[in-house]
Amino acid sequence: MPPPLPSNEASLQPSEADATQGRKNATGKSQILHTTIAGGSVGSHTKNKQNIDYVLRTGLAGGLAGCAAKTIVGPLDRVKILFQASNPQFAKYTGSWFGVVTAMRDINRESGMRGLFRGHSATLLRIFPYASIKFLAYEQIRSILIPSASYETPLRRLISGASAGVTSVFITYPLEVIRVRLAFETKHESRSSLSGICRQIYHEQPTRVTNSTAFTPLEMAIPAIPTPRTGIINFYRGFSSTLAGMLPYAGMSFLTHDTAGDWLRAPALAPYTTTANPKNPSAPPILRYWAELIAGGFAGLVSQTASYPLEVIRRRMQVGGAVGDGHRLGMAETAQTVWRERGWRGFFVGLGIGYFKVVPMAAVSFYVYERGKVFLGV
Repeated sequence: MPPPLPSNEASLQPSEADATQGRKNATGKSQILHTTIAGGSVGSHTKNKQNIDYVLRTGLAGGLAGCAAKTIVGPLDRVKILFQASNPQFAKYTGSWFGVVTAMRDINRESGMRGLFRGHSATLLRIFPYASIKFLAYEQIRSILIPSASYETPLRRLISGASAGVTSVFITYPLEVIRVRLAFETKHESRSSLSGICRQIYHEQPTRVTNSTAFTPLEMAIPAIPTPRTGIINFYRGFSSTLAGMLPYAGMSFLTHDTAGDWLRAPALAPYTTTANPKNPSAPPILRYWAELIAGGFAGLVSQTASYPLEVIRRRMQVGGAVGDGHRLGMAETAQTVWRERGWRGFFVGLGIGYFKVVPMAAVSFYVYERGKVFLGV
């Protein structure tokens, strides 16, 4: 007797099983895609970030991003430093946008375009390793603190960005001091060479303060740390305020950029804000150029507002040996000096220039970095 033919129900079971498995695979792919896009770094969760090739390519993308951003805002950076450090020749121009234009016109009239980029060579020398280390450190620290999408929190993003900023600024801070000193010089006959500035900073000697009434009881209770008369320590003048300022600046910068990237990649906006990866069409889509610029610019706006008062204090400390009697001011004493001179507004002198400078700088920096990663295959 021949075996019975299979029923329709039995014959359909394999197809249903295949369909179920297909739905599971599709769901898994969707979850992987969502995990890959989360956090603003396309493909960041599928790469081995400890690979030397990844490290080198990421560092190169970060360095190029920093140089491109700084070059665009070089003249504004020069004027902002002169305003922040209360350069006597340009103090009359502070407080208005017309003053910014007038200051740039006077610099161009006296020294030409080269005057507007005074100290820019030192800027590029500093910014390439600084930006390279900052973006690389962020990717490395982020991969440790946020190994998967389930660990993605604003606090972890903030800590990753702040830690990356502190790491990069510690390594490159001496170059920043040299750059600020070069940018602060305005008189043609007194300009110093790069080597001359280095020797001058190295041999500067602070004057000792014997008047105890200049300090508050709290400051007097803190044990004094002997300061070398000369040496490498001079290249770290203002470093304490830099660390304090870098925590909110770098932390808020990366946090805001990644958060803005998440908003722009929301399902309702993704069809308009994202595009296919030109190097790898099968990879998750990337933000369009204008969307990436918006995310970076917004990050610059928020981070600049959060850290600007500490940046003013840092600038005043960095040029402490170039103006006045050479007395090396501490962070608290510098803040008291700024308050006595202009009140709370003194901590926001040049903030308008800061916005005008930092917003496009951050936008270009993040844009070049993200596109650099795409074209370098990281």
